[in-house]
Amino acid sequence: MIAIGCDHAGYELKKSVIDFLNEKGFDTLDLGCGGEHVDYPEIAEKVCEKVTDGSCEKGILICGTGVGMSIAANKVKGIRAALCSEHFSAKYTRLHNDSNILCMGARTIGAGLATELAELFLTTEFEGGRHQRRVDLITDLENKNLS
Repeated sequence: MIAIGCDHAGYELKKSVIDFLNEKGFDTLDLGCGGEHVDYPEIAEKVCEKVTDGSCEKGILICGTGVGMSIAANKVKGIRAALCSEHFSAKYTRLHNDSNILCMGARTIGAGLATELAELFLTTEFEGGRHQRRVDLITDLENKNLS
């Protein structure tokens, strides 16, 4: 299951991404918004909660630029959110960082690219190996700064 959410700026792109993913056989959980004005940190929290509690494997967040969603998501323990607007980053954030949330900007990329990035992100496996040590260091940093 893939959790997906957006603010009002990302609503149309979210619909396109959900339709595409469903056609490709992915199960999606739409956590809002429905086009109304919302505060993006609230949507980010909902999606991150589903990823961290294990009910969803990964998440996708969309706002105007993707920046706000990525900042908010990365405040949640256990989340490694990556803002991507091209293929290389979408692939390598999975391969090397084991990112679990893809963030995209509806005002910076179109539906065609967004759907390609979503599929690439969701189908690329973490390499582990030497990269696991670095992910562990990120987790250590996260745990050190909880207070």
